[in-house]
Amino acid sequence: MKYITTIKLAIMVTAALVLLSTAALSQTGKAEAEIKALLNSTAEGWNAGDLSKYLAVYRPDATEMLSTGPKGGVEAIEDTMKRGFWKSGRPEQTLRYENVVVRMIGKEGALVTGQFILTGAGKPDRSGWFTTVWVKTKDGWRMIHDHS
Repeated sequence: MKYITTIKLAIMVTAALVLLSTAALSQTGKAEAEIKALLNSTAEGWNAGDLSKYLAVYRPDATEMLSTGPKGGVEAIEDTMKRGFWKSGRPEQTLRYENVVVRMIGKEGALVTGQFILTGAGKPDRSGWFTTVWVKTKDGWRMIHDHS
């Protein structure tokens, strides 16, 4: 009788662990999907020539990595875009992302890596790798650092 009780207990503990693991994976999958959708919204903003939509996923205090080191504030990121790709008011080439991987850092953080590709406008394609850091805020997932 004691043996049966031990088996029942082991089955119940195993079932509880499976349910908890499934719930955790479900939350991770949801966060990854949300972050990827937000990242893709930046490409949509870029391709529509809508700089505000491109910048909408950044927290106001976000930083970007430049050749001179990190620079802070979404205004600085906006300025970098205006002086670079948006000189004429919108980028010439279209943007897409490939090889995007979201690595969760706990429940409220994520490290995202991938490749950006700029194409079109009769110019050679440009591509490079990026790393971004995201945090969960009351407004949803937001980027706090961009190293492109």
